[in-house]
Amino acid sequence: MSNTSINTAQNVNINYHISSLGYRITGVLVDLVIMFVYIIILGYIEDGMSNLFDNFTTFGLSQLMFLPVAFYSLFFNIVFNGRTPGKFVVGTKVVKIDGSPATWSDYLISWMLRLVDIWITAPTFGGVGILAIIFSDKNQRLGDMASDTIVIDTRKKTKISHTILEDVKEDYEPTFLTVNMLTDKDVNEIKEIYRLAGESRDYETLKMLRIKVEQLLQVNSDLRDGIFVRTVLKDYSYLTQGN
Repeated sequence: MSNTSINTAQNVNINYHISSLGYRITGVLVDLVIMFVYIIILGYIEDGMSNLFDNFTTFGLSQLMFLPVAFYSLFFNIVFNGRTPGKFVVGTKVVKIDGSPATWSDYLISWMLRLVDIWITAPTFGGVGILAIIFSDKNQRLGDMASDTIVIDTRKKTKISHTILEDVKEDYEPTFLTVNMLTDKDVNEIKEIYRLAGESRDYETLKMLRIKVEQLLQVNSDLRDGIFVRTVLKDYSYLTQGN
């Protein structure tokens, strides 16, 4: 399974497992089954409407009821943040290539290009989309490339690397030498809490994290909470690299 390395806004390295072609096809098949069942039900409803309305009204109503099929993937991706029912089943999700959530405009672009990727080439089982996924570095179909998105496997937990992504220069001077008191497990927990607090703008959690780290290092600092935590992580990275 392919991986992609992403730098988050918190300067943490996360490895995403990119969804394989097999899982993507399985997800599409699940969605197609759901749409097929809906169309069958729709057929019975149309039969009932034909006994109540004239042909013109029946046709108009049937076209309206077909809209959920036409906008199926667009609707679910927007509402469920990059997931259709099929993606939920196989454990995949659409995100931006930089790891951030995709926007409604990204989903719209991807949905429009499904016409080329899948439906126009339906007789060849979506040959264009499949070939694009096979030959692209990040398993992207044309719609993914145009919207700058990828499909990741959410069943695999993301790995936060032990290395701070901001390069630490050779002449870097650590601020808190007691970071050696921390273990790799401590640092990974600090990174994770720092990342989550930053993404959710949870300043109270960030403050509590700062207090806990100060206690572990037996220090008191005037640095702001976020800067303090980042400095500790950089110090740990520098000192554990043997510089």
